[in-house]
Amino acid sequence: MTNAAAKNPVVQGSAQAQMVSDDRVDEASDEGFKPLTREEAVKIRASNPPVSLWWVVAGQAIVGVLVAVAAWLFTGQARMGWSAGYGALAVVIPAALFARGLSRQKAATQGGAALAGFFVWELVKIALTVAMLFAAPRLIAQLSWLALLAGFVVTMKVYWVAVWLRPGRKESIKKF
Repeated sequence: MTNAAAKNPVVQGSAQAQMVSDDRVDEASDEGFKPLTREEAVKIRASNPPVSLWWVVAGQAIVGVLVAVAAWLFTGQARMGWSAGYGALAVVIPAALFARGLSRQKAATQGGAALAGFFVWELVKIALTVAMLFAAPRLIAQLSWLALLAGFVVTMKVYWVAVWLRPGRKESIKKF
């Protein structure tokens, strides 16, 4: 380290950080880190198939209908069913638009473009969801916010169920 660097704590700190970083790289190579071969990577991908966005959207639509019917039957009031159904729609319609946007973008060859596209479609999904929630009182007569929220939350949680029940999951669990 030079004399000027020793006097400047910022330079000294970055030099120390560089030395620590170099030590970690050396430790990783010493621990026997070995990159996957092409065959190993293909095998891992085959045992962990990705969840289709359209499968998730279909599951959300089915759950949304079930929540709306359950709210209607449980309370005996049609307005509760319509409110819960609209809450489910506030999840399903933006999710379908998001899935459509991402499926059209599969041809993106650069990672940065794909990531930017993902964020743009996520922003569109959020904006549409907020717009639908703001429009709810004008579109649903005698809106029940509690039923709308129940439909919204239950339908949104289908993401977790879809990941849990994804195809090929049982085979990957058995390996561990």
